[in-house]
Amino acid sequence: MPRKILAFALIAGGALVGNPGVALADDKSDIQAVIGRQIEAFAADDLSAAFDFASPMIQGMFRDPETFGRMVETGYPMIWRPDAVRYLDLHEENGHVLQRMGFRDGAGQFHLFDYEMIAGPDGWLINGVYPVPPSDVGV
Repeated sequence: MPRKILAFALIAGGALVGNPGVALADDKSDIQAVIGRQIEAFAADDLSAAFDFASPMIQGMFRDPETFGRMVETGYPMIWRPDAVRYLDLHEENGHVLQRMGFRDGAGQFHLFDYEMIAGPDGWLINGVYPVPPSDVGV
């Protein structure tokens, strides 16, 4: 009897570990809160706060909040000052946690980005933002 219980526990535990969608669903609100707080920090021109939500890799690339802020302002103006923001799907791809985001710019154009998220010692951090190419469905 104890072997059957152990076998069941291992199978059940493996099923939980093997289903990253369950873990992502649990973290969805935390991930979205981090992204939202960074967007709010950009809107308030609080570059230090925005920089705090970036992973150590991103912080190492840009070295300081001002350089990071200039990069976002010039390279991603729709994220710097969005007209509207939408949280789309959260998924895992090739071992990376990605939150799909939609941003509408001041001209009314919609842009899609995947935010790569990593777990830090104190919570989720943004490890990269990647434009999602427009789909050629229907072409």
